[in-house]
Amino acid sequence: MGIEEVINRIQKLNAQLAKFWSACDGWAPIEASGLLGQSRLDWQVSLSGTLSLWIRDPADTLTPAELILAWANLGSLIEGAIKLFLSVYYETYKADIENLKKANAFNKKKQAPLSPDGLGLEKLRSYCALRNLLNKGDLALAELVQQRRNAIHAFQDRPIGNGSEFQQSVRGYLQMLRNIIARLPYPDDNYVPTE
Repeated sequence: MGIEEVINRIQKLNAQLAKFWSACDGWAPIEASGLLGQSRLDWQVSLSGTLSLWIRDPADTLTPAELILAWANLGSLIEGAIKLFLSVYYETYKADIENLKKANAFNKKKQAPLSPDGLGLEKLRSYCALRNLLNKGDLALAELVQQRRNAIHAFQDRPIGNGSEFQQSVRGYLQMLRNIIARLPYPDDNYVPTE
């Protein structure tokens, strides 16, 4: 499938996720529903659409600045997808004190878990790795995108890949999103976001 179709499917899936999970009161546990209700899942939809800004033909004609911004765009989407997943399972997440501490997702001073909506990609990825919440491919994608997008903060040289690698990573994000959706609970088995 072409890269524009991949982006369309990503946008459609994120729109369906935003519509359902932004208004899950009365179905999801109260704390999870509160987290999801205040999250900006609509921004995930908007960020999905902006992926097309970084698509060129041929793929490797992005400027370094465009490529860095492309990685930042994709990194935000990956971060948001993981935050959604952990927020849906917030009760389980917040009770997992041992692994939250190992992932530096625990406030030692307050003796309380950090909310998934406030975590950066490193802590999210680390926690998911400790709990085997993402498969190896999804974890590798998250790590690659994290490394590439961190170039936005760099003064020194960092690898930023190329447009072909970025497009392949967008395809990987679609698969990651599908993997996460397959693990989310819904009150009606007939309602599962589809492309």
